[in-house]
Amino acid sequence: MGFATVALVVIGGFLLLLLLLGVKVIRPYQKGLVERLGKFNRILDPGIHFIIPFMERVKKVDMREHVIDVPPQEVICKDNVVVTVDAVVYYQILDPVKAVYNVSNFLMAIIKLAQTNLRAIIGEMELDETLSGRDIINARLREELDKITDRWGVKITRVEIQRIDPPKDIQEAMAKQMTAEREKRAMILLAEGKKEAAIREAEGQKQAAILKAEGEKQRQILIAEGQAQAIKKVLEALKMADEKYLTLQYIEKLPDLAKYGNLIVPYDTEALIGLLRVLQKVKDTPLPKPPEPPKEEGKESSELKDEDVEKLKNLME
Repeated sequence: MGFATVALVVIGGFLLLLLLLGVKVIRPYQKGLVERLGKFNRILDPGIHFIIPFMERVKKVDMREHVIDVPPQEVICKDNVVVTVDAVVYYQILDPVKAVYNVSNFLMAIIKLAQTNLRAIIGEMELDETLSGRDIINARLREELDKITDRWGVKITRVEIQRIDPPKDIQEAMAKQMTAEREKRAMILLAEGKKEAAIREAEGQKQAAILKAEGEKQRQILIAEGQAQAIKKVLEALKMADEKYLTLQYIEKLPDLAKYGNLIVPYDTEALIGLLRVLQKVKDTPLPKPPEPPKEEGKESSELKDEDVEKLKNLME
């Protein structure tokens, strides 16, 4: 009994061990490579699988995207400036069989490949191109790596240059150059601002002068129109005045005008000659005093008064 029980226990334990060794669980992001007696046999998808213990072995491969940090290294640019460069490489295994059997250590291979290609790419560029051409370096490096890693079953998805550090003296010179460029841009902007202000001020003065001239023109037009209206009113008033009274006023002004040697031209020669003849007769023949007609309120008599007649006689003498 004792021996049989021990034998059953041993057999049961052995079967349990075989079961544990024969059951393999593949996670969702993994692939399983089964080797039977040292030879590749099949690929296991995610899930539970059974293998033959002691005859088959499973290698699990992570199919997720990974990142590799490329260590910093010194690289000489085309213009003989030494810069320190490092990068990160993103990759993903597409074919687990190639990744395991075509290269012994694809991680180390990718790192060394990235370093050598960085030296080659940056060695063809000058410092300014290197600092401003990160996208160009990233694209070229990813293209070169992807060409080689394709036979390893690895896809290079992205490459990023983390930093490019020139020597300290170059950094100080670049800082001074940057300061000078900023001062230059500030002076240009200030000059452009002054120029714009001067142009706007000149345009404002021009507009003000135009408006002032327009105002003066309008004022002169209004004055001329006012004077024309005044002259028109005077002419209308003169037309309404008594002709004899105007003639008398004209004759009264003749002596004053003659004092300064002025050449006097009568405004109506025929009327003046007729009037002088009448006055000659008046001088020779005394006129009877006509009866005074009744005066209307607000109107003056249009007949010559005795005082006016006397004035005319004196002028004739």
